[in-house]
Amino acid sequence: MTFTVLVNAGPWLPVPPKGYGGIENIVATLVPELRRLGVTVLLASVGTSTEPVDELLAPFPDGQFGWLQRPYNQANGVATAHQAAVVRTVRQRDDIDLVHDHVEAIGLAMLAAMEPTATPALHTLHWDLGKHPELYGAFDGGGRVSVNGVSAAQLRRAPRALRAHAIGHVHLATPLAVDAERRPIPDQAEHIVMLGRITPGKGQDLGVRIAHEAGFDLVLAGPVGPYKQPDELAAALRDPATAANPDVRFWREKVAPHVDGSRVRWVGTLTGAARDTLVAEARAMLAPLRWEEPGGTFVVESLALGTPVVGTARGCLPELIEHGRTGLLTRSEDELADLVLAAGKLDPAECRQEAARRFTPSTMAERYVELYEEVVGRPIG
Repeated sequence: MTFTVLVNAGPWLPVPPKGYGGIENIVATLVPELRRLGVTVLLASVGTSTEPVDELLAPFPDGQFGWLQRPYNQANGVATAHQAAVVRTVRQRDDIDLVHDHVEAIGLAMLAAMEPTATPALHTLHWDLGKHPELYGAFDGGGRVSVNGVSAAQLRRAPRALRAHAIGHVHLATPLAVDAERRPIPDQAEHIVMLGRITPGKGQDLGVRIAHEAGFDLVLAGPVGPYKQPDELAAALRDPATAANPDVRFWREKVAPHVDGSRVRWVGTLTGAARDTLVAEARAMLAPLRWEEPGGTFVVESLALGTPVVGTARGCLPELIEHGRTGLLTRSEDELADLVLAAGKLDPAECRQEAARRFTPSTMAERYVELYEEVVGRPIG
């Protein structure tokens, strides 16, 4: 008997994305492994998605990410239109066994509002669960809609009503973890790296400050708001409206004054081999978090590339990192500089072995199949 899952990635970016795209990269990692396990996948994304699937549902021809930078009264119809197409498809077809939804807020709300006899759904929570208290604080899935987290720490912060619908957590995975322990370890450079979107919660302002104070070279890699490259941001800043973006304002006021091109550099968004080389050759990945990181994609990628993680012990980091073996964690920002300087004593091979054991795509997919079976009430395969 075939088992068909509609995997809803949303309307914002293609699967896989071109560069930064957290949820879309996770979906692109999960889908091929589900298909390897015999699951038929109907992907709800955009028309430019290139991930091989059994069927593509594309309400929009291309990614709608740009709408996220516009006022709410202009942008709020995009996700709603996409989700309406998903609901309409589920209602019209009798071959879909489960909806696996990844669309923030509106995905959960619209699936729960369907009739009690509708197709069961699993909604993956990728974000801070302190958001949307009106939705999460009174959520009722009617026994048909369940949720899962991407870490145990994330679910512990969920409102009681939402947590009552949780059937577990699934740690994120990376293709880099496959055979990670067998790849040769490159020569180590002297730089420290921070990977990810430049935004207050990631703590780049703290990172650049301690780089200058402690005397280590720091490379920032990631977008500032929607701007992926330094020249792209510089051109956009000619428009005064650009400065209203909160991430751009954070960059200009807290981070850019410390980016001197020598001790601290910003290289924009890197992808593929360029990103992997930068991380693999770094002495450490720095994560001075100022929020409760729910999933930590950058952590599993760093470990798979043999680079230990130094950071604040917040959110999922204590679940993913073994202190003293694959990284160094602290609850005091004042200790971060010393830990960065000590990270060179950790063995890159230990990081790779842990990634190969815990964070491969097959491990993630097998865990999701277990959750699918729990939601649907019958075995797959």
